[in-house]
Amino acid sequence: MNIRNVAIIAHVDHGKTTLVDQLLKDAGALRRNEQGTDRIMDSGDLERERGITILSKNTAVLYGDTRINIVDTPGHADFGGEVERILQMVDGVLLLIDAFEGCMPQTRFVLRKALELNKKCVVVVNKVDRPEARPYEVVDEALELFIELGASDEQLDFPIVYASARNGQSGYEPDEMENNMQAVFDTILKEIPAPGQETEEPLQILFSTIDYDEYVGKIGIGRIERGTAYRGQPIVLCGGQENRTRETKITRLYNFEGLQRVEVEKAYAGDIVCVAGVEDLNVGETACDPLKVEPMPFVKIDEPTVSMLFLVNDSPFAGKEGKYVTSRNLRDRLFTEVKTNVSMRVEETETTDTFRVSGRGELHLSILIEQMRRQGYEFAVSRPKVILHRDEQGRITEPMEELTIDVPQEYVGSVMEKLGQRKAEMTDMTSIGDTGTRLKFIIPARGLMGYRSELMTDTRGNGVMNHLFAGYEPFKGEIMERKTGSLVAHETGDTSSYGLFYAQDRGRLFVGPGVPVYEGQIVGENARAEDIVVNVCKKKHVTNMRAAGSDEALRLTPPTYFTLEQCLEFIADDELVEITPKNIRMRKRMLSKEQRMKQAAKKIREDELY
Repeated sequence: MNIRNVAIIAHVDHGKTTLVDQLLKDAGALRRNEQGTDRIMDSGDLERERGITILSKNTAVLYGDTRINIVDTPGHADFGGEVERILQMVDGVLLLIDAFEGCMPQTRFVLRKALELNKKCVVVVNKVDRPEARPYEVVDEALELFIELGASDEQLDFPIVYASARNGQSGYEPDEMENNMQAVFDTILKEIPAPGQETEEPLQILFSTIDYDEYVGKIGIGRIERGTAYRGQPIVLCGGQENRTRETKITRLYNFEGLQRVEVEKAYAGDIVCVAGVEDLNVGETACDPLKVEPMPFVKIDEPTVSMLFLVNDSPFAGKEGKYVTSRNLRDRLFTEVKTNVSMRVEETETTDTFRVSGRGELHLSILIEQMRRQGYEFAVSRPKVILHRDEQGRITEPMEELTIDVPQEYVGSVMEKLGQRKAEMTDMTSIGDTGTRLKFIIPARGLMGYRSELMTDTRGNGVMNHLFAGYEPFKGEIMERKTGSLVAHETGDTSSYGLFYAQDRGRLFVGPGVPVYEGQIVGENARAEDIVVNVCKKKHVTNMRAAGSDEALRLTPPTYFTLEQCLEFIADDELVEITPKNIRMRKRMLSKEQRMKQAAKKIREDELY
């Protein structure tokens, strides 16, 4: 059978999932009840809410007599581990580039991976219907990027298709578009090489993704490198990170058809299949014929750059809102995550109720936290910290990020000033459109923590930032931390308008009236650097005496509500974020004021002795 295996890769929000929608519609792969759905491949709740792809998804369409297996990949650098694995399954990629924004950091990241693996690239310039679109300039930028990444002469001769995925249009020139995706399909058939059809060889399947079904258990998704797979076939699993060998069998075999998995009796070399019935299957393992056991090399996944502590919740409200609250629940969930999330690491610490979790970035970890929260877990997390290394000369090195910021021209000065304080070095500055400026920096990863909210304030919500891991460099020295302190609740109780009215003069509040709080909980941000304990539960003394004007209404400033990512950026080293299915609270590690004062006094004495 004619087969093409292709992955769609791009920067976040350049229209990958929308393009897949149109390809499915054009090929007639959607049922009637799926026709009107946008971004149909983003099946997770979090993906739909945030408008980003988190997990790669597989689909397949029949175009003529050719079966095209399509993989939709995440666009955010924090989920780069997904992209690295997926490239093993395909023979070519559609590199999607926004006709206005051009080549962004994630475009560079995934393209470099594809070129290293010698995959055939087709450039699709999307969103050419935008009023400010500049398709020909974007193609020139793409060519420069290919040259910069060391592409071969053959790779530099890439085919180009123009598209407006939202409108279902494509063509070979921006001003000669047809109302279908035929140009994209034809280019895939013509340019993407067909996989080898070694059906008579012994079986070999490399598993790149793991899915889970509550009826059949774990499902391994991978490409048949050679041979023929059939239901009930005995296999040997080998390779992977643990490099162990064990015998099992294929109990069920599936192909992709549109959005559905369809059970089949046989599948042949070159196809992407799902295999069920192997309980302890891990990503990167190879299924082989028992007569010829040959594990395939698995792509090296980049190491994590950020870590944080996950702790059992010990606040006064512990156990009131969560279903899974013990250290055993937390440990089982984290170690289950590592089996499928190959770019994440989990380590046990000296204490049984604390685990160190490392990932590719703050978003990578915050998505895990949000998923656990929705599943009924209750726990606390510390502030994210970068992972430092030592080089061959013994110097401490830290992860660096390539930062790209798009801002209107009038905000360039304030952005450069703030980033200068965070040890950023500017590498490029270009104009985009009539009034925009694109700034590029190399900045320590720890310098980015907490900066997104500052950027939104400095640019009045007009700044757009993207960043990408750029390797390790020698430690850049101390970076100024948060300038403000916290307003900390004095006692456990419900907040009152009277208590909040007198506390709001100290800074901005994070809680409104009638909210349960406990001693040590952070209820606001102090305008000054030190922490202040405030009594937000204070009630007004009631007497029979009345005076004119003394009982006027208390005017409260509306509180600021933080998202999970904003909480992780806000907290200091001595603070935690308490995560429950119903609430996200910030708190001090030591809830008692007396304990915090003793700790501070002890630290001062140690500093003086030192």
